[in-house]
Formats: sequence, structure tokens, C-alpha cells
Amino acid sequence: MSSSLHSPLYSSLSSSSALQDRKLINAVNFAKPNLIFKPRRSLPLIRASAGFSSSLDTGLSTELDAVASHSEIVPDTVIFDDFEKFPPTAGTVSSSLLLGICGLPDTKFKSAVDRALSDSECYGLESSDLQMSCFFNKALAHVGGDLAKLVPGRVSTEVDARLAYDTHGIVRKVHDLLKAYTEIEVPPERLLFKIPATWQGIEASRVLEDEGIQTHLTFVYSFCQAAAAAQAGASVIQIFVGRLRDWSRNHTGDSEVESALRRGEDPGLALVTKAYNYIHKYGHKTKLMAAAVRNKQDVFNLLGVDYIITPLKVLQSLKESVTLPDEKYSFTRRLSPQSAAAFNFTQDELQKWDQYSFSSAMGPASVELLTIGMDGYINQAKRVEELFGKIWPPPNV
Repeated sequence: MSSSLHSPLYSSLSSSSALQDRKLINAVNFAKPNLIFKPRRSLPLIRASAGFSSSLDTGLSTELDAVASHSEIVPDTVIFDDFEKFPPTAGTVSSSLLLGICGLPDTKFKSAVDRALSDSECYGLESSDLQMSCFFNKALAHVGGDLAKLVPGRVSTEVDARLAYDTHGIVRKVHDLLKAYTEIEVPPERLLFKIPATWQGIEASRVLEDEGIQTHLTFVYSFCQAAAAAQAGASVIQIFVGRLRDWSRNHTGDSEVESALRRGEDPGLALVTKAYNYIHKYGHKTKLMAAAVRNKQDVFNLLGVDYIITPLKVLQSLKESVTLPDEKYSFTRRLSPQSAAAFNFTQDELQKWDQYSFSSAMGPASVELLTIGMDGYINQAKRVEELFGKIWPPPNV
């Protein structure tokens, strides 16, 4: 899941190299509040391309200005031209990103992969499986370290989804990744570790957060996942609004989804609302991220949530829509601590979640969508390993 960042690193890159590099930054924002993308009326980093009219050129307020006053808007882009309009403030490093890097030999990030594949520590391990795991960890860390030099916020690192049902395996993997980052002097406060929201993943998040390691739980499609993640103290949880909506259009049999539909609510938006209200009503530290946003109305309905990952076509539409000073139209914050305080939960929803209650509450939508998401991660990780097996050792090693 992106403009000149006005960094000395960028100014030192050649134009072709910089173009390739910036194509690869996944602008998924986990930055601290003062580092997040915040449009303003006079924001030089957001500018129209030649011959393209923008409401920002006139100094008028836009819908983008309005929505950014309620939620932190996260540009969902990896395209260079869009960096110029919507600069990223943080990044995600993943198997998918490594595949992209290896497919673009001229990119500066390729040197990060080469450094990982030439690491003497990995080469000295006894088995090929241990060597490959080490190379993979080093590659993620070296690319993540380079990303951390280019963005002011946090870098989220994918944790191997093949470990999603192994709490101890996840914890060990995160420790290994953190060690690799520490070796290249990336401090832990700049990092998040992205873990699938299985019960075992949530338990691993609890252990890691207790150690002061920040976690990002992904593939959240049910209230039990969100509530258990909040109880575990996860730093960020990510709900995919559009994916849950798409599932509801083609499937039946999920009580949570059907309950939302009977109330006339969109299942994805309803889940974000309930998760937000739970987190804020009961004082959990977790930040809530809404992803898979499909249109402007989704953004308007999510106002007040901590982060909204917003596609470029939606951001562009918000940026192009002017709100004149004398207009009565206003953008209403739908989610707030006040609305959370008034929200009523059932006793079942307020329980202390354990593995049995969690498994019982996972409906077909969350089970299926979680599995699909993890399968995608696993397939990409296997492709990276196959590729590393072909290109190792790198040149001059």
C-alpha cells in the first residue's frame, strides 16, 4: 500500500534511480500524529501537474482539507507521480515489495537485497532452511532500514504468515527481525511488525507489546478479532471495509454481517464503528486503521477513525472538490470519544476473550477473508525464497 520528500537522500539520487526507488515505497502510514499526512490550504507538497487545474491552486478549502481535520488520511499508492501529489510519511516492507525490488535491477533498494544476500552470518548457518530464513530476515530489515531513511514515520514489516498459528514462532521471528534492524541501527520506535489476526497472532502481539515491541494486526474482519487485539494491546489494527462489503454481496450465513445488513448498515463500516467505540469507550491504546476504502462516501462515513487508507482516485476527487467559505455544507465527524461513550455493548461482546470464545465467534466471513489474505502473503513469501535461491550469491560475493 506517495512527492519529493525534501530529504538529502533524495537530492543525491539520480533521476532514474529515484524514480525506481519511489515506485517501491508502500505509503501505508503508521506515523506519529505530528508526522502524518495533513493537507492544508497552502501545502507546497500537494500540487497539480502541468495543465491540470486544482482547487488548491486558488487557495480555497477542499473536501480533502475538511476530512483531514477529522482523520489522518493515508495515501494508498506506490506510484512515483502520485508521490508528488500525496507524499508518504511511512512505509511497509513485505514479500511483495521484495519481489518488486528484484524485478527492478536499477533501483537503489536492490543494493539492500544484495547486502542481505551477502551477509556472512547467514552464510555460516548449517542448513539451507536456516540460511534462507536468515537471508529473508536480513532482506526485509535492510530494505526497511532504507525506507526508514526516506520517510519520517514508522516502517511496518511483514511477519511470515506461515507462522500465523504459532505464537512462539511469531515472537521468535519478530525478535529475529528486530535483531536485524538493530544491527543496522534502526531504533525499535521506528518499527511496527505486521501480524495476521489469528488467535495465535493476537497472543504473540500481547507478548511483544509487553516487551515494548509495537505490533500491527492485519486481516481483521470481525468484532472478536478487533476486541481481542485491543485487549492484547496491539498498537494498530487494520480493518478492510470494502473486502467485507464485497463478501456480504456474494455470501450469506455470517451472523455479524447479517445483523449489520438488517439494521441497514454496511458490514465493513459497521465493524469499524463498533471497534472504534469499543477501543475508545474502554480506554484501549490501540489505533484503528480503515483500509479497502472504495469511494468518497466511505471516507465521509469513517470520519473520526484514526487512519483512513485512501486510494489515489478518491484522494484526487477530494482534492478537486471545493468547499467555499460561505457554504453551509459541513463534514460531520461520525466517530468520536463522545459517540463511543454512548454506544452499548452486549455482555458477550465485553467478555475477556480467550481462544475458545474467539474461535466460536469467528464467522464464515472472517474465517474466509483471513485465510485468503494469509494465503496471498504465503504465496508471495515462497516466490521470494525461490527467487533468492536463483540469484544467490549476488555479484562480487
